Amino acid sequence: MPSFSHFFHILNSSKGLFIDAMFLTLKLTLVSILIGIIFGLFFALLKISRIKILEYVSNAYVFFVRGTPLIVQIFILYFGFSGIFLIPDFWAAALALAFHNGAYIAEIFRGTIQSVDKGQMEAGRSLGMTRGVTIRRIILPQAFRRALPPLGNQFIIGLKDSSLAAFISMNELFNVSTTLGSNNFDEMTYLLIVAIYYLVLVALLTMAVSMFEKKLAVSDR
Repeated sequence: MPSFSHFFHILNSSKGLFIDAMFLTLKLTLVSILIGIIFGLFFALLKISRIKILEYVSNAYVFFVRGTPLIVQIFILYFGFSGIFLIPDFWAAALALAFHNGAYIAEIFRGTIQSVDKGQMEAGRSLGMTRGVTIRRIILPQAFRRALPPLGNQFIIGLKDSSLAAFISMNELFNVSTTLGSNNFDEMTYLLIVAIYYLVLVALLTMAVSMFEKKLAVSDR
């Protein structure tokens, strides 16, 4: 284990590289989560569709994502598509993370949509709304509020999963820590440092989700 003086010296001297990597990690996480929400909502709506083939498509997507490791999905997207057209490492990682997170977000949305009282749909239809309009204006707002806590957990998981982008040479937090540790023959110190940066990001993300939950709770009063 490194001494405290050595640890804080390395922490201070390497902060420039780690801060740059932290912002890249945060950007990768936010982009992948935003796209993942779109994927998730789309496949959740397919799953509750009355058209069986659409439900089967959604089930196959969720099954594939759950049944294969995220690193395999990243490699398939990065190396597979590279044979057709050049895809930057950032977008390969962001799309793979979005594709992966989207399956879990789809299940979150499906559960919260189906948890909304069926009388809400009947009320909307009695007012002359179509099924689609009722879902968009009445069901989805309620479902989103209920989905926020599990979505927050998925955001945190997505943040930590972004470390796998290191395997396609992205200079995010984990890759910077392993590179510096290997170059300086001091892997443990840099791993402890990167753990601190991840803890800070998780704490900030947790606070942001909590504040958003409170804001929604106030607006409902």
